[in-house]
Amino acid sequence: MHSKSTPPTLLITGANGQVGFELRRSLAPLGRVVALDRARCDLSQPTLLRALVRELRPNVIINAGAYTGVDKAQSDRALALAVNGVAPGVLAEEARALGSLLVHYSTDYVFDGTKQGAYVESDAVGPLSVYGETKLAGERAIAEAGGSSLIFRTSWVAGAHGANFAKTMLRLAQERDSLRIIADQTGAPTMASLIADVTAQIIARHWLAGNPANLRGGVYHLTAGGETSWHGYAAEVLRYAAGRGVALKVDPVRVEAIRTSDYPLPAPRPANSCLDTTNLRETFGIHLPDWQQGVHYLLDQLLT
Repeated sequence: MHSKSTPPTLLITGANGQVGFELRRSLAPLGRVVALDRARCDLSQPTLLRALVRELRPNVIINAGAYTGVDKAQSDRALALAVNGVAPGVLAEEARALGSLLVHYSTDYVFDGTKQGAYVESDAVGPLSVYGETKLAGERAIAEAGGSSLIFRTSWVAGAHGANFAKTMLRLAQERDSLRIIADQTGAPTMASLIADVTAQIIARHWLAGNPANLRGGVYHLTAGGETSWHGYAAEVLRYAAGRGVALKVDPVRVEAIRTSDYPLPAPRPANSCLDTTNLRETFGIHLPDWQQGVHYLLDQLLT
């Protein structure tokens, strides 16, 4: 660990992604933040990755980088596996050698989505897509490496920085007369800012301030509270935007609900992406606000 006189070093990979961008803000009070984007930290190059960590000697590594092209991954398995599957294991090995903490983000896509009710951490995995398979491989590589690690599985991530569903809905509703949105997939829209803030709280309270030996590492589910469908999410985005005075061509109550089968994509999606966050909330004393609150905050940022 670091001495009290020198601030800890926190390394962020994927610093220009939705979560990485917010981590640069949330981690700033905790120490010296080294935020690296893909150009400076290519997760597909394990040898360079090891050298980088050995040079920087961070007290905490927060791996916010990932191959996130869910459909593209179906035909780009090798690169997706290198970034999502191999790199997390490399980071975990280097963190263990330094006695540092690794924080990593995984996904609801490790599940097949057939369960009734929200998934708990110990439920059987069964990814439907290459993306889900490679993210699961990353979880397993971290577990195999040993050392101190936190894996946060999250879902339906959106942020003010980067492309996401909420921004797309806002744009389309100003361009088109009608919208057809999938209504038979459920989950919790989760803001990148919430993920970053929870990450910073846990690192500060349970790794940097407390006795790191007492940190209860492992896999935790981290999403906003409540649940909705993509259709319900879209309707809420448009309802709130209309209330803020945005001129929309689509009436929020007239967004058409369709089935997944009406809108085929290369990679299958889990029908149920709901993750039970009880373990995270009780272990770390964290409150997770409902998804609507996060969506409203995001839209306030976008519309200001």
